[in-house]
Amino acid sequence: MSRPQTKPPESYFVAQLAAQAKKQDVAAPATLKTLVGSLDYLSETEVASVRSAHQYAEAAHQGQLRRTGHPYITHPTAVAQILSEMRMDHQTLMAALLHDVIEDSDASKTALGELFGDPVAEIVDGVSKLSKIFSSRDEAQAENFQKMALAMARDIRVIMVKMADRLHNMRTIGVMSSSQRKRIARETLDFYAPIANRLGIHKIKTELEDLGFKALYPLRAESIERAVMSARGNRKAIVEEIRDAMIAALNREGINAEVVGREKNAFSIYRKMRTRQKSFSEIMDVFGFRIVVDQPDTCYRALGVVHNLYSPVVSRFKDYIAIPKVNGYQSLHTSLFSLHGVPIEVQIRTKQMDAIADNGIAGHWLYKTQGEFDSGQQRARQWVKDLMELQRKAGNPLEFIESLKIDLFPDEVYVFSPKGDIFELPNGACAVDFAYCVHTDIGNRCIACRIDGQLAPLSQQLSSGQRVQVITAEDARPNPDWLTFAVTSRARSAIRHQLKHQQAGESIALGRRLLNRALGNANTSINDLDFRRLRRVFSELGVRKLDELLEEIGNGELMAYVAAQKLLSADNPEYAAVKVQGGGPVAIRGGEGLVINYGRCCGPVPGDPIVGHMTPGKGFVVHIETCSNLNDVRRRASHEIIPARWTSTTQGEFLSALRVDVKRRKGILAEIAAEVTAADAGVDSIGVEERNAEISTLQIGVTVKNRSHLARLMRRLRNVSAVINLARSGG
Repeated sequence: MSRPQTKPPESYFVAQLAAQAKKQDVAAPATLKTLVGSLDYLSETEVASVRSAHQYAEAAHQGQLRRTGHPYITHPTAVAQILSEMRMDHQTLMAALLHDVIEDSDASKTALGELFGDPVAEIVDGVSKLSKIFSSRDEAQAENFQKMALAMARDIRVIMVKMADRLHNMRTIGVMSSSQRKRIARETLDFYAPIANRLGIHKIKTELEDLGFKALYPLRAESIERAVMSARGNRKAIVEEIRDAMIAALNREGINAEVVGREKNAFSIYRKMRTRQKSFSEIMDVFGFRIVVDQPDTCYRALGVVHNLYSPVVSRFKDYIAIPKVNGYQSLHTSLFSLHGVPIEVQIRTKQMDAIADNGIAGHWLYKTQGEFDSGQQRARQWVKDLMELQRKAGNPLEFIESLKIDLFPDEVYVFSPKGDIFELPNGACAVDFAYCVHTDIGNRCIACRIDGQLAPLSQQLSSGQRVQVITAEDARPNPDWLTFAVTSRARSAIRHQLKHQQAGESIALGRRLLNRALGNANTSINDLDFRRLRRVFSELGVRKLDELLEEIGNGELMAYVAAQKLLSADNPEYAAVKVQGGGPVAIRGGEGLVINYGRCCGPVPGDPIVGHMTPGKGFVVHIETCSNLNDVRRRASHEIIPARWTSTTQGEFLSALRVDVKRRKGILAEIAAEVTAADAGVDSIGVEERNAEISTLQIGVTVKNRSHLARLMRRLRNVSAVINLARSGG
């Protein structure tokens, strides 16, 4: 008899989150009265507009309840309350109160615009989710994020409302089911907390991280929290002693400063333990302090004081005042060995920098001022504008999200242009990333680079302080291999965008050649056809215009002879019986790298007799005439084998494979590689197969210019004393 299953006890944190979510002071922290009471920075007219928006939202959500059991209006009121604490403008607060009415009631964007103005309606629409049906949750998430990003580009206040909305939802996440908690918490940690960090809103970022961590990993959060509470008692005396010593030293120099001990949040501790592979005790052994002064120059004086007081760690100093972070964050960071060798981390900043560190772009809200953008706000707005370019170049929403994720986790390096301009790049960035950071055209045309005056590969990772010069050429184009080492979303999206256009152009050109070839038997060409009478054929083939048809042919999605047959028959019924699969050979120039591929099975090189066949997604694949891999195609559909020829101007390097039987001896691989290099060829790959105790077989991929070049290389290799037998592989 089976025992009835008992539900395992929930963790302390899960139970705590659920209980907390239902508390009046958490789930419904704001009423209209408390909200209005916090709006002393707004005019009476603006406060009246906020009241009006609250009245409309309350009516729209009448009868609706949250899962906490409270009236739904408590949620948008709480969202507006969060934004009022950041001193956001009245339109943002109105949008916060109305942010769910489009989704949850019959209200429309048009109606909101008529009642409260178009800016408010646009913010509400930007925050609202798309109502269309999606094939997967990932697709829905990607589409909704893409919509939000576009709305952000028009009005950055969209993300402020969304951040406050997500924060209040996270505060009450305990009433959700386990699967919902985990999904929402993962989304918060993957996107919302990093976006808050990217915009410099540290206060919201920290709370989102901790709430997301507790919801996603409740047991780990509980363990770290208890360990922190236990360590806190032991640390208190040390923290007070160091703090008093700093204050005394600053006072002696006449510096009026606020000094506070900083305690790491649970998620920050967890992340450092994972990324740095350190124990909890090692992370907590580092004590954090923040020194807040009045003026920027006083920051550097305070830095001198603490460096005289305690020994600095030379490699752990960062000046984010002279070179702010990408989100506008400014501060001096230094690491020191304090009393008894205890390591400490010190941040030194002004009161204004401290406010911006907490509230980011909301630190000095621009919609209330007549002045210019401050640096943090400029950077935030530039990033949001960059999202527009990212979205435009992304092939689909999922690709956009992938690029966005890359862009949200930058550890910065700072490099210089030849003119001395400073460029900020994420850690791991290479010269290609730098080139695209300077300008998209520079990236598309780059061929090489100099790092600190020395030639270096484009793939070399950059370090702070390096001077980078990009070398360009007018006819250069992006290489698909760049996607394997470029890390910035700007570079990757631009490369993909350019390659798509490049491939499309090459596909159209190849498709034109193939279609003209197929039409040749009827003594006609593309130029002879009247395409005004061929729209029905385009519809049958699923294309709208000639270029789309040619691109389909060039990509291998449509056989040229099929298209030719349909076009000829529609243009003139007399051609219905004409076979069009014949024609002259396709000319191979060697520069069509995206739509013409070369069979790795036989490795054709200029001078080899060649044929080809169309493969969907790969385009035209070239083989040696005698390649055994074509036998199946010949038996199944011999007419799909297309004659080809090398042009007299064929250029480039081509991969060929050699099979070499050698006597086993020390250094034979190095000897073979040296001979390949001496023949002005390249080694692409080497594989070793041990046949017996005396003989090994090498499979060598080499790059050569043509058949004559390959023959010279093979003669050199045959002269190596250890070589027993040598032949081309395949073909």
